[in-house]
Amino acid sequence: MSAVGKPLARRESRAKVTGGARYTYEVPVAGLVYGVMITSRCAKGRVASMDTAAAERHPGVVAILTPFNAMKLPGGTKAEDPSDRTVHALQDTVIAYSNQPIALAVADTFERAVHAANLVKVVEVAEPFTVDLAAELHNGFPHDLMTGGHKLPADQTRGDISKGLDPHRIAAKVDAVYQTPPETHNPMEPHATLAIWSGPDRLTLYDATQGIFGVRKKIAKVFGLAPENVRVITKFVGGGFGCKGTPWSHVPLAALAAKQVGKPVKIALTRQQMFGMVGGRPQTHQKILAAATPDEQLTSLRHESWSSTSSFDDYVEPASLVSRHAYAVPNLETRHRLVRLDIATPTYMRAPGESSGSFALESAMDELANQLNIDPMLLRFTNHCDADPTEGKPFSSKSLKECYRMAATRFGWQDRKQQPGSMPMKNGKLVGYGMATASYPANQGKSDASVKVNADGTVLVESGTIDMGGGSYTVYAQVAADALGVDVEKVRFDLGDTNMPEAPRSGGSTTAASVATAVEAACAALKEKLVLLATRDSRSPVFGATDAKAEDGRIVGGGKNESFGNVAARNNGAVEARAHTDPSKDRDNYALHSFGAQFVEVHVDPDLGMVRVARMTGCFAAGRILNERLARSQFIGGMVWGIGMALHERTVYDQKLGRIMSRDFADYHIPTHADVVELEAMFLPLEKDEHVNPAGVKGIGEIGITGAAAAIANAVFNATGVRIRELPITPDKLLL
Repeated sequence: MSAVGKPLARRESRAKVTGGARYTYEVPVAGLVYGVMITSRCAKGRVASMDTAAAERHPGVVAILTPFNAMKLPGGTKAEDPSDRTVHALQDTVIAYSNQPIALAVADTFERAVHAANLVKVVEVAEPFTVDLAAELHNGFPHDLMTGGHKLPADQTRGDISKGLDPHRIAAKVDAVYQTPPETHNPMEPHATLAIWSGPDRLTLYDATQGIFGVRKKIAKVFGLAPENVRVITKFVGGGFGCKGTPWSHVPLAALAAKQVGKPVKIALTRQQMFGMVGGRPQTHQKILAAATPDEQLTSLRHESWSSTSSFDDYVEPASLVSRHAYAVPNLETRHRLVRLDIATPTYMRAPGESSGSFALESAMDELANQLNIDPMLLRFTNHCDADPTEGKPFSSKSLKECYRMAATRFGWQDRKQQPGSMPMKNGKLVGYGMATASYPANQGKSDASVKVNADGTVLVESGTIDMGGGSYTVYAQVAADALGVDVEKVRFDLGDTNMPEAPRSGGSTTAASVATAVEAACAALKEKLVLLATRDSRSPVFGATDAKAEDGRIVGGGKNESFGNVAARNNGAVEARAHTDPSKDRDNYALHSFGAQFVEVHVDPDLGMVRVARMTGCFAAGRILNERLARSQFIGGMVWGIGMALHERTVYDQKLGRIMSRDFADYHIPTHADVVELEAMFLPLEKDEHVNPAGVKGIGEIGITGAAAAIANAVFNATGVRIRELPITPDKLLL
């Protein structure tokens, strides 16, 4: 019976809730010391001097490392490629943003290190700075995009926008600006690193990361080491959402300090240090021009996006990318502009580009539907495209219409009133219904996996991926069990070590498609090897069988059979195989996306302007579902984050000081249990896609948030008649 798809519980769940799962900061190492970072106050300038005398006299202090005494790193700290980030590891006195690491206190206890850090007196020379995106829009410049490992042009055009704006032909037109604020990741586990040197050129890192091989590559380069001399281990990650996708400054700082003081060094970021230093979703300023005919046909769409980056790195939020593939519009322009500010480098945050871009696009679609006085779902049906309108390729699979229908029926969309403010009130609150389309690219990367069967019939599968709560330990055991035809309880999957076969970074909804494909390939290689071993071994019951094959955990041939375990027992107790997989060439012939539909009911207090998401229904088509329970959890997690994006989250900069003011959970608001009332995620478990990859898997980690903020904003308009184009939707914007 198939294990794939079954709603099995996470195998590590008991360990996590009972404290048995050991996260990076909890790894015990003899003789370790603790590092606490000292960060800059000004937003731009330089460190003039540091008085470390009082800190160095404090009991238990091992060292105070500063730009004036830290060892020089032979490989430099600059970013090497678009997926890399420049790190700040005490190599100079330049201050590029507020909260930048400028020193490190190292002591025998965490508390002593904190106290020592507070004793260091820093003199900074401040320089003029800017953290205001609106003031710098005129300095925006085009920059190519990197998505799914592919380079795409910043700007793209098809048709002629002006032809689609003929006033004699169109009946509706939107020309508006939509804005999303900077946002900050707040995983439960802050970033943490433990660095241990074994001699002058061998380094082991325990790191809270989404990509152990990316950390190995970065640190090997920075310290001038051979990559095989750097081992990175990550068994559990307490949330990442993109911020742990690249190594940040604390990682080389831990390794530098460990080398310089001759002891293992452990660093964990405080909650306040999580703001800025380790990325975040960049601020966007998006302009959309769209038009439609009286019979609901889109004629033109222009989507322009400006997004913030740092003064020293280039990170582009591909917000306009979603418009290139969404609807059948003959005339399209998309543009991306990058704006440099004196901030830390932004980075990937759940559904980078599509989450912020879908807010603008799907809000504009709702505005067009309102002008046309039609159901906004009808506008989307009318402009549905069966082939990618930009590339001209057919979609590998697209069940979007089914998602619309299923979610709308389940939600009760037929009860929606078109006129804003006309829905019956509930408990004195205005009621509104809104909807939006969800989509996200179905990415895949290169991946390796190994699989070993033991004499007792148990199976060990390994790949150097990570698990940050999505269920990697469980789902790849399910994949291997089906591929080998054995009971899933006999299969164990292990991960999180660069000594294992290489896997891509866990991000961009890439992991399952990549690793599941590699696991299946390794299992196929193992079965082939077992057949050869059995049929060539005179001690085997199937010796010499020409029709032998591996199925249901046994080698079957010539009317006889034996178990995989028996073959392993005769071959030193274990038989192992390994596979490397690349994305297939067939993928190049298709447009590859997951799709979905979001439906929302909001209640708005007419006196206070407070918005509550009362109900949320999503339906998603994401290829083969490996585990129903864990998939549903992923979809729900994205939808909840959509509530946060729409109503709560905003990183606030002090324009006079250039510092982030909302640096903890008291000031940076995220959804709580009280904000999530009734939420349902559905999916099409049997969507078959033979082209996306051999495993038929599309990623699901990102799509749950796409379209969610727009659906909420559209519901708020339906309830109040007030169109909010700047997130988050706070009471002050509804009471003006």
